[in-house]
Amino acid sequence: MLMIVVAACAPRATDSPPRRVPSAEGRGPDVTASPAPDLYSLELVPTARAERAWGTVRMERPQTPMGAAVTAEGTHVHELVAEITGLPEPASLGAYGTYVAWLTTPILEPVVKLGEVTNGRARIGRAAFDKFLVLVSAEPHAGVAERTGPLVLRGMSPSTRMEPHLSTRLPPQDDGGHAHHDGAASGWPMPPMHPGVAYMVPGLERLVPSDAPWRPSADAASVPAERPREVLDLADGDTLTLVAAPVRRRIGNRDVVVYGFNGQSPGPFLRVRERATVTVLFENRLELPSAVHWHGVRLDNRFDGVPGMTQDPVPPGGRFTYELRFPDPGIYWYHPHLREDIQQELGLYGNILVRGGTTDAWGAADREEAIILDDLLLADDGAPFPFGRTRTTHALMGRFGNVFLANGSPDLRLDARVGEVVRLYLTNASSTRVLNVSIPGARLKLVGGDIGPLEREEWVESVVLAPAERWVVETRLDSAGSYAMVNAVRAIDHTAGRFFGEVDTLLRVDVGPRRSAGCPPEAGGCARRGAEFDSLDVRSSVTAEVGPLRGWMDRAPDKELLLTLRTKTLPFGLVQALRLDTGFVNPVEWSGTMPMMDWLPTPAEVEWVLREPATGRENMAIDWRFARGELVKVRLRNDRHTLHPMSHPIHLHGQRFLVLARNGVAQQNLGWKDTVLLPVGETADLLVEMSNPGRWMMHCHIAEHLEAGMHLGFVVGHGSM
Repeated sequence: MLMIVVAACAPRATDSPPRRVPSAEGRGPDVTASPAPDLYSLELVPTARAERAWGTVRMERPQTPMGAAVTAEGTHVHELVAEITGLPEPASLGAYGTYVAWLTTPILEPVVKLGEVTNGRARIGRAAFDKFLVLVSAEPHAGVAERTGPLVLRGMSPSTRMEPHLSTRLPPQDDGGHAHHDGAASGWPMPPMHPGVAYMVPGLERLVPSDAPWRPSADAASVPAERPREVLDLADGDTLTLVAAPVRRRIGNRDVVVYGFNGQSPGPFLRVRERATVTVLFENRLELPSAVHWHGVRLDNRFDGVPGMTQDPVPPGGRFTYELRFPDPGIYWYHPHLREDIQQELGLYGNILVRGGTTDAWGAADREEAIILDDLLLADDGAPFPFGRTRTTHALMGRFGNVFLANGSPDLRLDARVGEVVRLYLTNASSTRVLNVSIPGARLKLVGGDIGPLEREEWVESVVLAPAERWVVETRLDSAGSYAMVNAVRAIDHTAGRFFGEVDTLLRVDVGPRRSAGCPPEAGGCARRGAEFDSLDVRSSVTAEVGPLRGWMDRAPDKELLLTLRTKTLPFGLVQALRLDTGFVNPVEWSGTMPMMDWLPTPAEVEWVLREPATGRENMAIDWRFARGELVKVRLRNDRHTLHPMSHPIHLHGQRFLVLARNGVAQQNLGWKDTVLLPVGETADLLVEMSNPGRWMMHCHIAEHLEAGMHLGFVVGHGSM
């Protein structure tokens, strides 16, 4: 009976209107900076014991520099803020002296005490359940350990709206002349089903994308085997030749054709010093036009590698010379910016580590590893799943892979010694997958991001890594053995309305006995051993640079963008299934549990949009112009109310920015970035330093969203303010 009563009070989209919430800085109300109320709040509904009571619980994000706050297992974490009115005196209900809030799951197990509540607004605790209930009961005193008194308020998290919708009973429908056609005749194979989800929408099995399939034409036996990644130390004035060409990779029991730089996938790991200038002679030996984008590097505009904006495409057999300057320490990467849904997916990427000109921005470590993480989608025949010949597939959700790669390998193994501090430079090169990276049995210290250190180091359970993002973490391995680096997330089976765990091993670290004497010489030897790792450094130099910019938190945004979706001619069955899924949307799409839905749409059916509300302009019609040296506050809002909302990693070319605030709340630990993850329904305020002149691109770094229109251009003038 209790479950029936609670289910009846599940919040609806219209139950919780937007509320004006003061920021942490005490600013005036700002409704546009608030997260989507139907996704980040729940209504507290009264029982007959307190009919005049009512309340809401806002689900705020805990402070973290990362794009989402989750546990090591991948469950979203929320700070709960209750606002209650109308509670009667507890004594009017019997021998009770106070009210206590409780947290539990839909099966009422476990039950966690949150604490005492009254009328008014108060923080009541933290929730880390996939689906949860908040209950308020009258109790004899605040010290009770278990609920014994009567319930007066109860509410359910937005995720409980996700119920089994029996999509397997949706009747197949005529596609009404839709451009899709029979798969057997088209040459398209069926996409592999997700092993944790058994069903797909009936009728979709008859459809394929509205484009012909394409795979590299090279035969695996005719191309050279890929070589191990090289580490190249480049000095100021050096020249590097970089050749993009097909290579052969062994995956499982099959040789497949992928792409590499200089016969390597990932390409050479480049290490340079701050303020160095390096010449790169690029040669394209692919069958597709290409170019190289130097992601996050504030270089000269004409070498940014964006065909159609900063250069012409480099044709097959063509060459282009890049002059690269490196003004900022940090971890960067390089990849194509033309059909990157194909070229990046097939392995064209590599890392660049820029060290400080005279001192290392990170300090010393016993061992360093630069790791590019990726996922590759293989068909049932063991080869990469085909791509669209003239336009991308997977345009709605992006192309989730089914094989995880670390530095191009599905079974990478690293070595370390007991007691060593290991610094990991992590890069996510996947097309769409957001990773939640941890090392069970080892502590992780977050020390920096895209463009250098954070203001202060933080202990973290895991690292949320969006496509194109980089995070720098340190760990100390205190016992011998084999440690797994894993991606642990909570996926959703939409047909069953349930969450389920996925844990995939990304690589292993084999830890040998402690060294009896001596240390490896790289990166400062043993200077970070022992007690130093157990402390959290504060980088006053970073605070001195970014601290004065916190004043921009109080200012209105100069520019605003809404991240949204326009659909065109999607198949009937797909539209119906997507509509059923909009009752609840996971703020971050962690897993490709809907492979047919992922695969079918192309840019002919969907368009991802950056819209400027002030002008109504969209994508490349937006005309932003700034003076060199200008500081610009840009507010990003991720539209929750679309046919399929998704999180978006937004990347700005040629500039750097601070994430000043999320959902109107000031960020407490700042660091320079070039890519930011924006979960569904959330808002982020960026302070962009327009320091680098030229015409630049801003876009979503889900490769298929970029191909489906989600990009704009902006100009930074040569004149100063």
